[in-house]
Amino acid sequence: MNVETVNMHEAKTNLSKLVDHISTQGGSFIIAKAGKPVARVTGIHKKPRTGMLQGICEIPEDFDTMMADEIESLFTGGQP
Repeated sequence: MNVETVNMHEAKTNLSKLVDHISTQGGSFIIAKAGKPVARVTGIHKKPRTGMLQGICEIPEDFDTMMADEIESLFTGGQP
């Protein structure tokens, strides 16, 4: 894997293009000042959480309201 090194001026001039490349292609690049590496820019890749339990369990349609009376009685000291 070959990491591209860009000088500070080039990074400032082309930052949007460089970041777009990382976000679509992955990888990273190094910013150098006077020929010496000073920073590495890498993308952030978050794994999607949606659907991680798909096919394993099902959420009932009344999930938001189920057991509401019992929960309320726990807070008010009443009988369910």
